[in-house]
Amino acid sequence: MATFLYKLGRLAFRRRHFVALIWVALLTLAGVGAASAPTAASSSFSIPGTEAQKAFDLLEERAPEASADGASARVVFKAPDGEKVTDPGNKAEIEKTVAALKSGSDEVARADSPFRTKTVSKDGSTAYASVSYKVTSMELTDDSRDALEKTTDQARESGLTVEVGGDALQAMPETGATEIIGIAVAAVVLVITFGSLIAAGLPLLTALIGVGIGVSSITALASALDLGTTTSTLAMMIGLAVGIDYALFIVSRYRGELADGRDREEAAGRAVGTAGSAVVFAGLTVVIALVGLAVVNIPMLTKMGFAAAGTVVIAVLIALTLIPALLGYAGKKVKPTGEKSKVLGGGRKKAAAEGTEGGAEPKSNLGTRWARFVVRRPLTVLLVGVIGLGAAALPVSSLELGLPDDGSQPTSTTQRKAYDLVSDGFGPGFNGPLMTVADLKGSDDPKAAAGEITKTISGLDDVLSVAPPTVNKAGDTAIISVVPSSKPSGIETENLVHAIRDAGADIKSDTGASVMVTGTTAMNIDVSQKLNDALLPYLALVVGLAFLLLIVVFRSILVPLKAALGFLLSVLAALGAVVAVFQWGWLGSLFGVEQTGPIMSMMPIFMVGVVFGLAMDYEVFLVTRMREAYVHGERPGQAIVTGFRHGARVVSAAAVIMIAVFAGFIGSGEQMVKMIGFGLAIAVFFDAFIVRMALVPAVLALLGKKAWWLPRWLDRALPNVDVEGEGLRTAAEKDADRAQDTDREPARV
Repeated sequence: MATFLYKLGRLAFRRRHFVALIWVALLTLAGVGAASAPTAASSSFSIPGTEAQKAFDLLEERAPEASADGASARVVFKAPDGEKVTDPGNKAEIEKTVAALKSGSDEVARADSPFRTKTVSKDGSTAYASVSYKVTSMELTDDSRDALEKTTDQARESGLTVEVGGDALQAMPETGATEIIGIAVAAVVLVITFGSLIAAGLPLLTALIGVGIGVSSITALASALDLGTTTSTLAMMIGLAVGIDYALFIVSRYRGELADGRDREEAAGRAVGTAGSAVVFAGLTVVIALVGLAVVNIPMLTKMGFAAAGTVVIAVLIALTLIPALLGYAGKKVKPTGEKSKVLGGGRKKAAAEGTEGGAEPKSNLGTRWARFVVRRPLTVLLVGVIGLGAAALPVSSLELGLPDDGSQPTSTTQRKAYDLVSDGFGPGFNGPLMTVADLKGSDDPKAAAGEITKTISGLDDVLSVAPPTVNKAGDTAIISVVPSSKPSGIETENLVHAIRDAGADIKSDTGASVMVTGTTAMNIDVSQKLNDALLPYLALVVGLAFLLLIVVFRSILVPLKAALGFLLSVLAALGAVVAVFQWGWLGSLFGVEQTGPIMSMMPIFMVGVVFGLAMDYEVFLVTRMREAYVHGERPGQAIVTGFRHGARVVSAAAVIMIAVFAGFIGSGEQMVKMIGFGLAIAVFFDAFIVRMALVPAVLALLGKKAWWLPRWLDRALPNVDVEGEGLRTAAEKDADRAQDTDREPARV
């Protein structure tokens, strides 16, 4: 592989005009496709195989007029102090608002007046109107949301307190500012790392081109493939991070080859042949992790994974072709390692360059000194690192999973205010009523069966009220609304859902009617359960495939095993930190956590998928330099130091960039986005700076030559991908020998 990529790098350097033209054409084509593509609604959301989804499907078939899985809004009215919502003036204003809600959008299925549905609090101070839509919350148009907000704003002018809850107002948060912060930090880190504005600009430019092609392609295909805004958001986040990282490693290696005295075309070829091989395998691990999300069997999550994986593939191809082409354009403006541009003090003589003259040892950098310390004290470093990460992982034992509701929104939002008004006026359970669906087709007496179901549910614990059954026109399906005593995200509500489902078995044997529980609360519970059930198979698939891939890369059993175990330790520690901050509330005010509660059920599997791919990036880039030094004859301990001298600074810069990109999302007002940003940032910190920078060299130092052991039969069976570029070294030595033979003159006797 190294030889092929070496030739590709030199070809791209020589044919830079052709390569640049191809990528500009692809970017233009994707941009034109995105601009001319029809506007796509948000992706539909379905959870195949869950009881909640089966109930929705049944209602769509037998009672489509109910719009059971449609978006909903709860418009809450509170009268001024000393007044009631039933006072003539207030009542008239509420009725007027409900009428405006009904006529405000073609997507509204119905809007129920609180005086007709009797949703007025006992003290008369609060009431709420329910609005149902014909489409799901993810398919709701912006026009419908705008009409909802405009109508409620007008109602506030009458003196009533009006707030809106439900999923109709849920929209993806804007992320533009966070991306700008991440790019700005990346630019600063790259300038510091390379000491050159041109060299620092190349990774940023190529990453933006890759993300532009990827996101534009997703936009162009969004309507045809039913891709939502969440798909492009994940692709942008991952594509930007890996795009900068991959380009960073190749440019860094190119500068190192220049420092060794090679001409620019040869340096570009060798950079792509060596660092490019690591980029290919690092990219493969990320792709495996993202594509593996299909195991969860949630269509939206699968599409997100495939789209993000496509963006990663584009980032790899750009790093292998466009980077050497742009290096050809840059010429002497990209300096060898140890030299800075004139703007950044390039006129001064560099100690690093001086140190290499005359065969002297290069000046030790921070990475070299740290590696030597770890090699001298491997057991101490290993114990401190494992104990520290183990302590951070302890809160995982108290992990509670769930999906956020309006109660986890910031207190300044209308959703949270509506949630609190309903809780105070009616009880927390009114924020998440359960929809019980009864299939009466198998019952001899459907009316009696519906009554029996209502009676059974009323006798369960944590039930506040049960509404009379609403039967469809055919009389074979009934909807029964159940209000729990507890909040939607509470464990008591989850237990009630399971209790109703358990009681369904007895009801079916007695009446012949089937009972299913659905609604937003039940759907959240089912999604959480499905994600929990898929976590271990997903982990086994992703880690297993990556383990096999790393065996091929490193030609070792213990090095990939150590990589996988280190990753699991860093993810557990990161999850522990998330639990401590977002569930326990430790340092919550520092990160803007206004309401503690269950951890989003998608967090574990999301962190495994994203962080595993990124963690393997650092593993491949750092350890391949060690492997390269070892294969070229250095002792195991010396190879560790060499790997750190060449790779530690670049890996650290890549990690800081990644942390900056993710940490920017902590400032989001959405609790879910805040949690994802914090979780990914802290996971990258743990994995890059503790696992890869401390535990990896410590374990390798303790193992010595055994770290690179591979059974002979397996060594013969595995393909030789030559990531360390041994084939390039051999070819160079042969060329040098031939040149020496040619220059040698015959001796005269």
